[in-house]
Amino acid sequence: MGTYRESLRVPVSWWIIAAAAVATLFVIVAVPAGEIAGAVVGGLAAVLLLAMFLRYGGARVEVDERQLRAGRAAIDRQHLGTVEALTGEDARRAFGRDCDPKAYLVLRSYLPGAVRVQITDPGDPAPYWVIATRHPDRLAAALSGHSVGRS
Repeated sequence: MGTYRESLRVPVSWWIIAAAAVATLFVIVAVPAGEIAGAVVGGLAAVLLLAMFLRYGGARVEVDERQLRAGRAAIDRQHLGTVEALTGEDARRAFGRDCDPKAYLVLRSYLPGAVRVQITDPGDPAPYWVIATRHPDRLAAALSGHSVGRS
């Protein structure tokens, strides 16, 4: 059985955009209201963005010999069926038009791939999970018990 661990951190470009937004807010407020007011507004915006990025990007995907954990959910591996690595248009459709409304999703729009895992537990309302990932082949291999080399 394979193991896998990934943190779904937000990309550096988001941090750069957030820094530019905080600087812009500082200037917009500081020019008419003073530097203290600008620093307060900029500081509050920075703290809010930091908290949001850390929470959103703090989602983890972990596979061990017992469980699959994705975001806030976990399921025993005995309840996992077929596993499919998705990239490109297949990944976009899995989160969009081809998605079952009952499916459990761990979606991160900045990640290029995904893995769809069939759920075989008759008591689980989700027919499958779709999990965003930077490494769909590695995650699929860990779930199916095969090994895939690092690239």
